[in-house]
Amino acid sequence: MTIALIVLGVLAAWLIFTFNGLIALRNQVQNAFRQIDVQLKRRHDLIPNLVNSVKGEMKFEQDTLEKVIAARGAAVSASAGGKMSEISKKEGELSSALGRLFALSENYPNLKSSDAVRTLMEELSSTENKIAFSRQFYNDLVTGFNTKQQVFPTNMISAMLGFTAAELFELPENSAERENPKVDLSV
Repeated sequence: MTIALIVLGVLAAWLIFTFNGLIALRNQVQNAFRQIDVQLKRRHDLIPNLVNSVKGEMKFEQDTLEKVIAARGAAVSASAGGKMSEISKKEGELSSALGRLFALSENYPNLKSSDAVRTLMEELSSTENKIAFSRQFYNDLVTGFNTKQQVFPTNMISAMLGFTAAELFELPENSAERENPKVDLSV
């Protein structure tokens, strides 16, 4: 009888410890996603200012500017939906459109010399770096959370306790971010 109570007590303690550990990891994953969301919001807010700043100079590049604005709109809508695969896809499309805008802006000397445009591009570049770091941190936490659920003996009870695997923030298969950059150092 005493042994049964001890085993039951140890099992209950393990169950409580495991449940609390999974809750803590799930909350860390949710917090990490919110950090990405904050950086994406900052990015979304900077883009219209940048587009308006370059619009006058890039009269012949209206198509590129329209694609950036359309990609931003799609990314904002995807963020509101909250599904990781859709957010990843739309943010990848926005990154691709911004890359084209940055590349084209190099062809306009007046843009490169404009303090407002330069400041906006630096802010956007800094935000892109913060997004990359936030994505990496999020994916690290998701990997830890998912691993915790999949290893023995936690895997026997994680589903019963209502835990499901979190989705990694991945680049879509056809994303321009997956392409190797082309560097031309010829003079």
